[in-house]
Amino acid sequence: MLIVAACSSNAASQAPASQAPASQAPTSQAPASQAPTDPDHLVIGFVPSTEAGQLVEDIKPLADYLTQELGIPVEGIVTNDYAGLVTAMQGDNPSANIGALPPYGLVQAVDVAGAKIILQSERFGSGTYHTQFFTNVPDKYCTVSAVEDNTRVVSDKDVTYKNCNGTARENSDTPEGPIGLEALSALAAGTNVSFVSASSASGFIFPAVDLLNAGLDAGNFTDSTDDDIKALFAGSHDASVIAVCEGQAEIGVSFDDARTIATSDCDIPGKVVVFAYGSEIPNDGIAVSHNLSDALTQKIKDALMAYAETEDGAAVLDSIYQITAFTEPNLDALQIVRDAVEKLGYSG
Repeated sequence: MLIVAACSSNAASQAPASQAPASQAPTSQAPASQAPTDPDHLVIGFVPSTEAGQLVEDIKPLADYLTQELGIPVEGIVTNDYAGLVTAMQGDNPSANIGALPPYGLVQAVDVAGAKIILQSERFGSGTYHTQFFTNVPDKYCTVSAVEDNTRVVSDKDVTYKNCNGTARENSDTPEGPIGLEALSALAAGTNVSFVSASSASGFIFPAVDLLNAGLDAGNFTDSTDDDIKALFAGSHDASVIAVCEGQAEIGVSFDDARTIATSDCDIPGKVVVFAYGSEIPNDGIAVSHNLSDALTQKIKDALMAYAETEDGAAVLDSIYQITAFTEPNLDALQIVRDAVEKLGYSG
């Protein structure tokens, strides 16, 4: 069921019609001499990393806070995918004015919609993150070091998961990748691999590059050859974990550590073993549509940074995307994402 649903739900996200080449200047951006007329209400958009219904509830306190701080109504919405939110931010009268976007979504927002990146997320003091590779066949992929117990905190309780090849860490540690990627040499052509979605940086783009470097190809999503691995798209990070636990794929990828948000009757702590971390990826961030004035843009930026520093705000941002702080965006780091996409020959 996962395979059928993933193929149908991700078809549109593999090649959004709205994407323009990175070198193409946005056509919808207002000339510098033309002062934007700010809207009388704002829409802030999010894309689900887990269950969309829960995200709708989680973002409401943030929208209410922005309404109070900015003095105009702010509505929170959840789009189906990154491409949908980028599309919503396009045009002279965009249907979304603020977007909380992953790395590749930020690149698309700038290149396609002429958006401005105003903030980057931090998690435990780090402005980057990485893919984790996991398997249900640890004897095959734990080639550097044996499986060891690794504790994570889930709903204020210690849960013991399993890691190998040097990926074990303390719950609050943020080790930098790559770690253990040499284990990918055990991956044979024709093996099922669970990805998240075709536009996810940690859930497809960067791990696909790692696989290319290991001599394997994720194929072109629809008619992979016998030399390629068989790419399955689970649709979310937790679903990718579940797919491996349930045996639909031999290995899978997600952000580190998506096992803690995956809910299933399958024994995830006992069966899903993390064996590698990919290279570091710039964190997600916040972009605003091109039609907002500099003054309103600054107010939005200041309000979000202040919200993250409050106890209530920190709790809400953690529930949304596990964000612990906002910082100034590292725009140069996003070139890493463009380089990965170019190497992959991937158009969106």
